[in-house]
Amino acid sequence: MKKGLYFGSTLVIAIVVLSLTSCISHQQYRTNYELCTSSNPLQECKTSSIQSYKNLQDSSQDYMLAFIELDDQGQLWQRKQMDKVLTKVATDLIEQDALVVVFVHGWKHSAKVGDDNIQSFRKSLMRLSAMESAISNSMGMQPRKVTGIYLGWRGGSVSWPVLKNLTFWERKETAHKVGYGATTEVLGRLELLRNTKHAIDRKEGKESGTRLAVVGHSFGGAVVYSALSEILEYGFVHTEGPQGFVSDTIGFADLVVLINPAFEAMRYANLSDMATERGHYFPGQLPVLAILTSESDGATKYAFPMGRWFSTLFEKERKAERYNAVLQQTEIIDQGVANQTAVGHFDHYKTHYLSATERKNEDAALWEFDLQKEVELFMRTAESWEQDHPGSTIAFRGSSLKRTDNSAGRNPYMNIRVDKALIPDHNHIFDPRIENFLQQLILISSQTDALDKRKALRAKNVSK
Repeated sequence: MKKGLYFGSTLVIAIVVLSLTSCISHQQYRTNYELCTSSNPLQECKTSSIQSYKNLQDSSQDYMLAFIELDDQGQLWQRKQMDKVLTKVATDLIEQDALVVVFVHGWKHSAKVGDDNIQSFRKSLMRLSAMESAISNSMGMQPRKVTGIYLGWRGGSVSWPVLKNLTFWERKETAHKVGYGATTEVLGRLELLRNTKHAIDRKEGKESGTRLAVVGHSFGGAVVYSALSEILEYGFVHTEGPQGFVSDTIGFADLVVLINPAFEAMRYANLSDMATERGHYFPGQLPVLAILTSESDGATKYAFPMGRWFSTLFEKERKAERYNAVLQQTEIIDQGVANQTAVGHFDHYKTHYLSATERKNEDAALWEFDLQKEVELFMRTAESWEQDHPGSTIAFRGSSLKRTDNSAGRNPYMNIRVDKALIPDHNHIFDPRIENFLQQLILISSQTDALDKRKALRAKNVSK
């Protein structure tokens, strides 16, 4: 008996010691706030918060990447870092419009040099810049500057392989804390820069092309939604256009994307209910929110509900009613199930299914980047979105987006279930087909607000 107690105590002590010794440092990684311009930023800009990438062979692939970091309490590591980044973005906007993409990483990632999420984000920015240049040139417009903002936080707390998979719930709480902290300020200040640019251009009699998109993955999705959920709900109620008239919803920035987000469906209930009880959206409505969840994401599909069962054990729930304007009938929502199920796996809130139309390894030509084809694809997908209706399908490169029969056409709040062939699990999200889908969706959402101008620009390109 004593030996058993001794062994058990030793095991507990060993686990505690391993947890302490394998703890990932709680630190700021990007401590240099001056601009670093380089064709090789991985080696020459390691500690730089602001990096300007210059492609010596093809300037159409140039982009800027900046880092803003937060601690475990949701505070900025250094306000000077945010101020320097925002000042650089504002200065660039004086010279030209920009397409700004914010990426908030998830579980087990950070702003540390060499993190593979940073590498993948760089590649996406490079491709987005090339697409933006091609599309703008084809329309006779000046290309927007592509700027990426990497919002870093401590997505992993321990490095030992066995233990780091047990940090799911501890990091979930931290993610919400980060979201409720300075994240709202950072995103709000970026949107203010965007809105200021719009106002200045309107005063000068021109329309601004500056757009802002926010992407969150895994717990990064929880960070983003915690920071923006109330803003999104407010934007749905206070639509564009004259007071007293329901028009296009505003949302936050131009597009918010959450990939395999790790938060419960109940947090999304109010926004889903509001969007569902509206049966019609105007042709000029652009996408506002896209939630993408893999059907084979085991972390959010299986581990998440088990943990939520324990944490909601003493909560009171009920069967709630909501009206579906498309079906013209009342739906019953089980709050208990919604409170334990990740948002992307809750069937009542699903609006789309994204399926693979090409197998990843069978057609190598599918992944060769053809600028002209990307321009043509954008023209088709943009028009298809304007003609969207319940049950309709929009074809992308290597994937197809089908709206459910109970979701209104152009409903800008999309909860998309994703084919496991496109996103096989929780972390492998950078399949080229997914990248293309998101790039096209960002381009659709970043069009001019006026529908007639959009159509005129596409007609101008077709006639060339």
